[in-house]
Amino acid sequence: MRQSSMISVVALLFGCLAVVLAEYGLALAAEDKVGPFTLVPDEYGMVLKTPDGRTVFRYMTKKPANTKLSANSVCCLYPLKTPAGEDVVDFAPSDHPHHRGVFLAWHAIDGKKPADFWGWGEWAPTKDRIITNRSIKLVKADAKHAELAVRNDWIAEGEVLVEEALSLRARELKGAYVIDLDFQLTPTAELTLRQTAFGGLCAKCRKDGAAAYYSPQGEVKLPNPHHLKPETDWPAAAWYDYTTELSGGKKIGIAVLDHPGNPPTVWHNLAPISMVNPCIVAKGPVVLKAGKPLNLRYRLAVHDGATPVDILGTLSKEWRKP
Repeated sequence: MRQSSMISVVALLFGCLAVVLAEYGLALAAEDKVGPFTLVPDEYGMVLKTPDGRTVFRYMTKKPANTKLSANSVCCLYPLKTPAGEDVVDFAPSDHPHHRGVFLAWHAIDGKKPADFWGWGEWAPTKDRIITNRSIKLVKADAKHAELAVRNDWIAEGEVLVEEALSLRARELKGAYVIDLDFQLTPTAELTLRQTAFGGLCAKCRKDGAAAYYSPQGEVKLPNPHHLKPETDWPAAAWYDYTTELSGGKKIGIAVLDHPGNPPTVWHNLAPISMVNPCIVAKGPVVLKAGKPLNLRYRLAVHDGATPVDILGTLSKEWRKP
């Protein structure tokens, strides 16, 4: 009787194991059938799509013919979506028509030719100054992530001042798209990024809802920084998030995570224009030597729902590992 019972138990265990293995095999087969992230062209650039066809962002390479954008350059992320398909950034808004999605530029560059690639036009010339795209390629892609390589030239009066190599890595994680930006900016001759209160990476967010900034310490209620006073910028932080509650009650947001390898950074986060801007030039001018690249790394978390503090903490800790 005991032997019979033992045989029955063994048979049952083998049966369960067979079911588990079969289900595991089916799961693997289903995963194998999931396609990779894809990069597809459209009228104004290249669009990164998830395996199920949702847009993550467009890397914009061409300025629309009929646009209110006053800047010469695009070379930005627009649109930039949440996993649920909501737009989080604006393009050529009426208050600052030179802003475009998520972009990197400075408005006060001294060197062989002074230049403003931001598009403000107050402290350096914008005429015949433009960031142009040379190439954008999908380097790697599978069902879980994608890696893009972008090459741009920063040109003043026909002369290349800066060669830009940008690596973008994108993935989806717990209700957010996580996008890593790794910039390598190589000047062809010595130049100086003048000390100013703003400039560098900018996320120009939507303005059509009730919004607030958050940091690892919670909601931020500091005074708005002044665009002519670098000393008024917000203090260094691992990340700042800008979350908006839309008219229907839905919340969306974008967090920008700083990297410890970047130069000393404070933040020009300006609520009246819904802007998130980690600024490396507020502490003082940054001098770039010819042929020696400036490396800047940022991580974006574009999310549905309230500010995902726990996830941002994990992403920041992961981002800051040696």
